[in-house]
Amino acid sequence: MSTSERAVTGAPLDTRVGAMRIGLLTGGGDCPGLNAAIRAVVKRGTSELGCSIVGFNNGWQGVIDGDAKPLTRDDVSGILVHGGTMLGTARCHPHKVEGGMEAVKETFENEKLDGFICIGGDGTLKAAGKVSKELGVPVIGIPKTIDNDVVGTDAAIGFDTAVSIATEAIDRLHSTAESHNRVMVVELMGRHSGWIAVTAGIAGGADIILAPEEPFDIDVIAKRIKHRHRYKNFSIVAVAEGALPAEGSNWTGKATIDEKGNPIAGSIGHEVTKAIEAATGFTSRLTVLGYVQRGGVPTAADRLLGTRMGVAAIDGIVAGESHKFTALQGDHIVLEPFDTMMGKTKWVPEELLMAARGL
Repeated sequence: MSTSERAVTGAPLDTRVGAMRIGLLTGGGDCPGLNAAIRAVVKRGTSELGCSIVGFNNGWQGVIDGDAKPLTRDDVSGILVHGGTMLGTARCHPHKVEGGMEAVKETFENEKLDGFICIGGDGTLKAAGKVSKELGVPVIGIPKTIDNDVVGTDAAIGFDTAVSIATEAIDRLHSTAESHNRVMVVELMGRHSGWIAVTAGIAGGADIILAPEEPFDIDVIAKRIKHRHRYKNFSIVAVAEGALPAEGSNWTGKATIDEKGNPIAGSIGHEVTKAIEAATGFTSRLTVLGYVQRGGVPTAADRLLGTRMGVAAIDGIVAGESHKFTALQGDHIVLEPFDTMMGKTKWVPEELLMAARGL
C-alpha cells in the first residue's frame, strides 16, 4: 500500500511528520456534520500524526484576518453530536476580496503553516482550489453541502441530515393535509439542483416533485392533482426553491430574486401554491422549511461521513497530497483533484427524476 493510498484509508502512515502545522477552517453555509470532520482532523492529527492544528474562525475571512487559535483534543471533546461548526463560518472567497489572496499568503507564513484543510461547499472549495493553485499553498478540501451538488463525490457532509429532516416534515404534512382536504406545498432548499426535494419527496411520498433540473408546467400539475382528488382528498407537492416554469407554459407567477440573482426562500413556493389553488379550486397551503434543514443534530450517516473525510484529509496532507478534496465514491473515500468539481454542478440524475415523475 502506497503512502497516498494510506492517506485515504486511515491506515498507519509510514512516516510521521511531527512538526507539521495545519490550518483548519469551515466556510459557506453551516450544516450538521461539520463538527464531526473538525473532531476527526484534530484527534487524528494531534494524537496519531503529531501535528499541530490551527483553527481559523469564520472561514476564509478568518484566514484573511489572521483570526486563529490552536485546537487540541480537549477542544473537540463532545462536539460530535452538535450541529453547526465550532469554528464559525462565512461566505468569503479570498480571490474576490481586494488583497485577499495576499492576506492569506501572509497568514500562512506568519502562522508557519504547512497547509490548509478547508471544509466547505462548492464555492468554498473553488476558492480553496484557487488558493492552492495561485499561491502554491498545500490545500485539501472536504465537501459539505446539504445541496449535494459537488461533482466527484457521491455525498457531501450535511445532505443526509437535511433529507431526513425534509422527509419527516413531509410525513407530518400528510395527516393535516388529509384531515383538511388540502393541497400541501412544502418548499425545500436547492437553488440550483433539486437533490433534497427529489430524494425527500420520494422518501416522504410526495405526489408531485418540482426540481430545477426539470422545469414544470402548472397546467400539467393541476391536471394531475385533479385526477388524484377523484380518489384521494389531498395532495403533497415538494418544491425546490430553485424550481422554474417551463418555457411557453401557462405561468404568470414570478419568484422574488435577491441582489445576487438567487430566488428568495418562500417565493417560488408561494407562487406555486397560489397557482395550484387558482387552477384546481382546492384549498392549498404552503410550508417553507428553510434553515430548519441546515440545523440540529447530525444523523449517524453524516457523523460517519464527516469523520471518514476528516481522517482522509489530515492523512492526505501529511502524506504530501495537495489541490485535492475528499470524495465518497461507492464504499471508499478517495482524493479527487479540485479540477474535478470546479465550475461544475452535480445535477440530480435522470434515474431519480424518472422515479419522482412516476409517483
